[in-house]
Formats: sequence, C-alpha cells, structure tokens
Amino acid sequence: MNIVVCIKQVPDTTDVKINPETNTLMREGVDSIINPFDMYAIEEAMRLKERLGGKVTVISMGPPQVESALREAISMGADEAILISDRALAGSDTWATSLSLAKAISKIGDYGLVICGKQAIDGDTAQVGPGIATHLDIPQVAYVKKIENIDDKKAKVERMVEDGYEVLETPLPCLFTVVKEINEPRLPSLKGKMRAKSAEIKKWGIKDLGLETSDVGIEGSPTRVVKIFAPKPREGGQVFSGDKDEIVSKVVELIKEELR
Repeated sequence: MNIVVCIKQVPDTTDVKINPETNTLMREGVDSIINPFDMYAIEEAMRLKERLGGKVTVISMGPPQVESALREAISMGADEAILISDRALAGSDTWATSLSLAKAISKIGDYGLVICGKQAIDGDTAQVGPGIATHLDIPQVAYVKKIENIDDKKAKVERMVEDGYEVLETPLPCLFTVVKEINEPRLPSLKGKMRAKSAEIKKWGIKDLGLETSDVGIEGSPTRVVKIFAPKPREGGQVFSGDKDEIVSKVVELIKEELR
C-alpha cells in the first residue's frame, strides 16, 4: 500500500510572536521542528508499510527551510519527500493550504491512504486534514487512535470521542488524522540519517500543481484575520476561607450581587 503523510514544520517555542502588519507568525530566528502530532502520523505510516509493503511519501508545504523536516522524516524511514514551496503560497489559510496539498497528492496519483496529525500546534485548527479529504473527495476519519484492520480496499479503526471511542469501517482510499495515543514514534537510525543527507527532495511550485496565484496565498484564502493578540493576564480573584458551608453561602451571595 502506498501511503502519503502530510507534515508541517512549526516553531519550537511557546513564545509565539505575531507580525502586527500581516497577522502571521514570525518565524525568523526561531528554531523549528516537525509538528509533534505529525510524528505519530509518520510512525503509523512506517508501521503499515512494514506490515503491508508499498512506500511512504511525505509532503510538506512551506519555505525552503522546511526541507530539514522532510529529511528528518526520511531518516525515520520514509521513501520519498516532496516540498511544496512558492512565494505565492505566503499567507495561505487552511483552505488554500489543504487545496495545495490535495493537488500534490493528486499529482502523485497512486495512493491508498493519507495520514495527517490531528492538528498543528501553532494554529490548532485541525482543519487541514479534513480539508484535504474534501478537495480529494475521499472519506476521512479524524482522531484515529488505533487501526484495527486494513487491506487494499477497506480499514477498520477506532477514533476518539469525548466519552470514549467509536469503531468505524471505511473504504480506501481514505484520509486519517491521528492522535498521540496511536503509537510511540521511533528514533531515526544512523543508516536512516545517512540516507536522509543525500536523499533527493522534490520541489513543486504552484504551476506544477496546476494552480494560479488567485487560488492560494492571501488572495485565495477566504479567511481574513483581522487581529491577533495575546489576552491580558487575569487579575487575582477572591479567596474564601472558613467552613465549607460558609464559603458556599458567600459565593452564592456574590453571584446574586453580580446578577442584580
């Protein structure tokens, strides 16, 4: 089975800074890593390849430095890597991003499964995976925690929900977004690291994908970010002490006063 894994390179920091003019993340001078949830996607693809055969192709969209993330994926065992990079892609929202990735997957053509991490830690939207499936017009299952059975035609999986999990069966090709409970990512081997250094990374621009500048970037993004800001820290609240019944009465009276 041929598997495509979509990954994203994200800032390796919790101190995220926003460009006040463009309302986009400032990545200059910040170390980057593979989005942690995407590591589980890579690992699951490798496990399926070991069981079923085929190959694993990893795709990412971003500036040229994203090549380092793709080489890390190759060091973990991925067979091929593709970087979608074009100045016209700058400012793409989740719609334009998922469209670009879907076009790349369609260009690859021969695939049975697409795997993504459940969400990226910088945007936290969890929209790109389902968006890719929508553009490809294939089924998708989000928050997959276990693949029970899979062959060339169908898969049976467990997906997390708020109060437990669901067991679903889906035809292939299909797209899964996976959660961290699905596996434990492997460390790259020395042989894998050596192979990653010399591996060829395919580079595609929007013309290679049959896209126009109006399809991507800010122009092709229906989402408009008006303003991004960090919320002000909350001020200290009231601390009640004494008998629990007295505390409850005080809190009830305080709520009544606020509601008047």
